[in-house]
Amino acid sequence: MAFSSFKTIGEVIKEFQVIYTEANFIGEVNFNIPDYFREDLEFTMREGAVDCSEFAICENLISPILKQVWKLYSSKFILWSHYSLNYDEKLSGFPEYILAKRSPLGKVVFDKPYFILVEAKQDNFETGWAQCLAEMIAAQRLNGEYQIVIYGIVSNGDRWQFGKLEAQIFTRNSTFYTIQELDKLFAAVNFVFQQCELQLNNLVVA
Repeated sequence: MAFSSFKTIGEVIKEFQVIYTEANFIGEVNFNIPDYFREDLEFTMREGAVDCSEFAICENLISPILKQVWKLYSSKFILWSHYSLNYDEKLSGFPEYILAKRSPLGKVVFDKPYFILVEAKQDNFETGWAQCLAEMIAAQRLNGEYQIVIYGIVSNGDRWQFGKLEAQIFTRNSTFYTIQELDKLFAAVNFVFQQCELQLNNLVVA
């Protein structure tokens, strides 16, 4: 049973005995968006078929935003695209994006701990969160001794929803963000990256 086998978030909650809650935990952290990025995104959204498939959503809308924020944190993290995440038969597959610690051995090594899982879906957020939460659980279990908060993002390119898995409690952020309010969206994504950096720093200190 791969991540894509899960169709509802309730199914994942029941299967893995996770507690579901909703609250606003995102604390927006201002991000300076370059003018060239705004212009390029506006052009792509105006002229391109940006949401005709999940691949198009990833390439045109999700990847550029994640990559722009990741640049600030690239000395400590690698943003992996469509890379295999495998815990066991029930928890395996290819998340759209995974933010993982940069390995001291180089950028080609897929190293743990894993911090963020991103799933793209064409408007089916129920299935998107089912798969994303399953991915977050797999990352948590693969992290093993690293007791860290795992973050999840589900997006159809326009709307972005955020969640976090802390121990056995999954919290979905009550407020969603939209690409139409780009500054607020970047601030939310930046907050999640910043939280991951803080956790990684604490692990290094420990």
